[in-house]
Amino acid sequence: MKTLNKPVPPGGTIGIIGGGQLGRMLALAASRLGLRTCIYNDTPDAPAFQVTDQSVAAPYDDLAALTGFAESCDAVTFEFENLPAHAIAHLASSVWVAPGAQALAITQDRLSEKTFVETLGLKTAPFFEVSSAQQARDAFAKLNGRGILKTRRFGYDGKGQAKVSSADEAAKAFESFKGAPAILEGFVDFEYEASVVAARGGDGGFAAYDPPENEHENHILRRSTVPSRLGAAKAEEAKAIARRIGEALDYVGVFAVELFVAKDGALLVNEIAPRVHNTGHWTIEACACSQFEQHIRAVAGWPLGDPARHADAVMENIIGAEVDAWESLSKGGALHLYGKKEARLGRKMGHLTRLKPLTKA
Repeated sequence: MKTLNKPVPPGGTIGIIGGGQLGRMLALAASRLGLRTCIYNDTPDAPAFQVTDQSVAAPYDDLAALTGFAESCDAVTFEFENLPAHAIAHLASSVWVAPGAQALAITQDRLSEKTFVETLGLKTAPFFEVSSAQQARDAFAKLNGRGILKTRRFGYDGKGQAKVSSADEAAKAFESFKGAPAILEGFVDFEYEASVVAARGGDGGFAAYDPPENEHENHILRRSTVPSRLGAAKAEEAKAIARRIGEALDYVGVFAVELFVAKDGALLVNEIAPRVHNTGHWTIEACACSQFEQHIRAVAGWPLGDPARHADAVMENIIGAEVDAWESLSKGGALHLYGKKEARLGRKMGHLTRLKPLTKA
């Protein structure tokens, strides 16, 4: 496995696997630092291709194409985690890749992720492995009457999930996954959702942004607000949770920890995202160093930037046909449109961030 012996200097090239909106914003942040980017995507119409110096369109498991891609890069990262493990291992044999294979392996699988979090002494919802319809029934009997069955791999924005309130529903939900390994999680009666977007450098340095409060509609993030209702002490506890996870993963780059805030104030880890995250988009306008710049800094071996915010912020996603109102939206704050050609139902087409004078968390 290749290591990064010295920082990538201005003029160097950061490779980014994945050409969606996260890859696009990473490329823009890299450009601001004088770094070039090469985007690798499995289709030729990637939004990130519009803002990069170089691009490669090939399947994510095309080892020959990945070899050529690696040869043009000084360091490589990715914008989403559902990549073939053997392809990442192939890349890592010839170029520095961050975050590393361990972080990917653990966070790609919801069961291994929850088990990992539990071994750190952190709180999660109760969870059980489900590999058959009968196992789904047995696992449901251990819950308090409600649960969520999820596929262990893939799935986002509510995909690969089903709410269940009986053993029969749990069994039917598993059958609807067509045999895909699953995990049954107990339903958490939470007060609200929050997250921590944090970064860890190759030298072990750590920096965390203020935790936003997050609201979802139809399993898709609608808005993130800072400051949240957490308060200063709980915000520091949330950052400490992220730090423990980052250190245990030996992580390099930006990652997010999604949290449930229980009615008694307890913080439960919901998911870990080994990448820049939708709930951190507000950092572009509200912080001197955004999550995207922070990630590029970490991957390139640069010192981490200051995560302090200089304003309060509300970030709202622009979903589906809402993008048709781009002209009026552009008057309401900092507008980011992702360059996607088709506004499908539930598709994130952009986001809008509104700033207010800074108040204490």
